Amino acid sequence: MQLHLRQLRGGLRAGSSVHLPLYCGFAVLFSAIPSLALDHVTVEREGRKLTLTGRVRVEAADGSLLFETRDGSYWLLSSDQILERSSDAEPFRAFTAEELAQQLRQEFGPGFSTRKTGHYLIVYNCGDSYAAWCGWLFERLYGAFQNFWSRRGLALSEPEYPLVAIVFRNQRDFTRYATADVGGAASAIIGYYHLEKNRMILYDLTETSGLAPQSGRRSVAEINRLLNHPQASRAVATIVHEATHQLCFNCGMFSRMTETPLWLSEGIAMFFETPDLQSTAGWAGVGEKNPKRAADFYAYLPRRARNSLATLIQSDDRFRDTSTAIDAYAEAWALSYYLLRKYPQKTIKYIKKMKDLPIGGEYPPDARLRDFQEVFGDLEAVEAEFLRSFSR
Repeated sequence: MQLHLRQLRGGLRAGSSVHLPLYCGFAVLFSAIPSLALDHVTVEREGRKLTLTGRVRVEAADGSLLFETRDGSYWLLSSDQILERSSDAEPFRAFTAEELAQQLRQEFGPGFSTRKTGHYLIVYNCGDSYAAWCGWLFERLYGAFQNFWSRRGLALSEPEYPLVAIVFRNQRDFTRYATADVGGAASAIIGYYHLEKNRMILYDLTETSGLAPQSGRRSVAEINRLLNHPQASRAVATIVHEATHQLCFNCGMFSRMTETPLWLSEGIAMFFETPDLQSTAGWAGVGEKNPKRAADFYAYLPRRARNSLATLIQSDDRFRDTSTAIDAYAEAWALSYYLLRKYPQKTIKYIKKMKDLPIGGEYPPDARLRDFQEVFGDLEAVEAEFLRSFSR
């Protein structure tokens, strides 16, 4: 099971931890702040003072903040951490790619380089050729993603920030960094999208795959050929999966400040995750059956509970339980695959409804089910047709 840190829904309680990459709900009333000025907040965290510059996105009744800095990071600040607040007449402006690259070089140190593409900023200490391959893959995905949705009537936006990817040279360096974010799961994953930091964290797959032990001296074309090998296909799919999450939350499909149901966000990521690296005609296979997820779903069908679709839609719990996560991901892929192929316009309508969810608010099971049925119809009827389509 892979761990994804891509969902955030407020989460400010007095005395609680402020680093909350997973759901945990506002305990007090809050309001969204349409900040036109540049805000400055001085806070004390872990015994040291920090001054943050950016904009207040959400303010709770007790003074706690969801604060966005100019690099696109979200900071959850409890009221007792905030020492000073001020604002000035200068309007908020996101960092340019050059400004962001300078900040990231300072953060990661002299051993890291930066590489800019049309939409991405890659920070890396792996070989130049692997960083270039990542940029090539990301930009191909970006074009396919925008094209797929625009052809179906969903207008997406350009990202406000350069899309950041951190690429470590090997699994050891990746695990050392990722442990602070995901704990013990770091050694079992190969990449993730961090919602608060708004960046992907990856490592050079060819260094540990056994396919290319000295990839730093290989060309982009050779890396592409090696990673198109069946042994590496699932690893590449994971990179694309995380990059799709980043696009969903940066191109106007979903909001980082609302509770997007996991079945939808994961389903879309799995819908895009399997590329044909040898295709010269763009991103071949978007919308085709995902062999791995399909196999998992067919394996699940004989023991599938009668209320399986309801539990998937009403709650994210199945994704967070290691005993049910594989089945939840498989069913999320199957449902998204079915709806996007059978009812693309209804799916677009549902996606737009998710974007308009209340900022920072909880999304309870009854509301999730009601919203789904308002768009797609009675759940029992949807489930019956959904299962018939896969039985064929």
